[in-house]
Amino acid sequence: MVVTLKERQICAIKQMLNLNQPQTKAVAAEPVWKILIYDRVGQDIISPLISIRELRELGVTLHANLGCFLTRQLHSDRDSIPDVPAIYFCAPTDENLGRICQDFQNGLYDVYHLNFISPISRQKLEDLASAALQANCVANIHRVYDQYVNFITLEDDMFVLKHQNSDSLSYYAINRANTQDVEMESIMDSMVDSLFSVFVTLGNVPIIRCPKNTAAEMVARKLEKKLRENLWDARNNLFHMDASQAGAFSFQRPLLIILDRNVDMATPLHHTWTYQALAHDVLELALNRVVVEDEEKPVGGARPKGRSCDLDSRDRFWSSHKGSPFPTVAEAIQEELEQYRNSEDEIKKLKSSMGIDAESENEVAFSMVNDTRSSCENSNNDNSNE
Repeated sequence: MVVTLKERQICAIKQMLNLNQPQTKAVAAEPVWKILIYDRVGQDIISPLISIRELRELGVTLHANLGCFLTRQLHSDRDSIPDVPAIYFCAPTDENLGRICQDFQNGLYDVYHLNFISPISRQKLEDLASAALQANCVANIHRVYDQYVNFITLEDDMFVLKHQNSDSLSYYAINRANTQDVEMESIMDSMVDSLFSVFVTLGNVPIIRCPKNTAAEMVARKLEKKLRENLWDARNNLFHMDASQAGAFSFQRPLLIILDRNVDMATPLHHTWTYQALAHDVLELALNRVVVEDEEKPVGGARPKGRSCDLDSRDRFWSSHKGSPFPTVAEAIQEELEQYRNSEDEIKKLKSSMGIDAESENEVAFSMVNDTRSSCENSNNDNSNE
């Protein structure tokens, strides 16, 4: 059975939330309650994959304050919570590591499971260890993992590398005239790191093809070098894992074609015509979610209210028509409305054949309420007599 990239990344995230223990198919006992702490990058990765209800099932517990789930932003103000393991899921940036060291000093949690979205360097790991020694909390740090999930999966086999509010990785950043060599090198390294994470998650080494003398060739050569260095390292080879794991190595190698965005002609030709592209342009589709504002204008200068909609594989209409031309989508919406109205008419006919109209339906509901109230009153009288 073919396992998609999305399923593999979900498996990796769930294993992380299971304290990096493999999940068994057997019915498990009550999950270990834990805290999930992430930065903005980690939030963007998890948001399209796992819902709040699924987080609860995986043991991410509730917070007493305002009934919010205890999935906390790393740089938010957090209180000390003992006896509960804390799972950190963040990028190994200097800012994030500084905040983690601050948590060590404040003694916020008894158990720390540190999961970095991309590999942490040796120097930063030594700095983190020094901070743990100074805070006298080395015994509290149970696990430190490089997760290799630095990409956002939106569909089964569609992923993006750019996170929200991140302009450093964009078409404009690569092609603007005043881009420095150091900035370009950083952009290339970021792309390579994310693409490497994709293939580690897949458990496959790709066959790479690209046009010569372009930025795509720079990315391809850097990625090839990174793959070769990992394959040569027999002790830390990420592509030779146990067959029971989600990323088991396979000899069926995928083909990776890296193209410059300037020669991508298919997307601009049909971009404004499909349902998915229009939702992205008009409704600002982000992380498989759109917010549709109400048509009525708010009174008194208040912010307009909106309704959040998740557009993913669980939405049957979206899955069927996201790639369709918009006129076809409009016809499908009309057909759905007609089916709904026909079903409503059938229900009304069924009610009328049973002798139930709107007024009698209200009377039945009112009588049921009265019967319930009278039974409660009789019960209370009986108890008072006793």
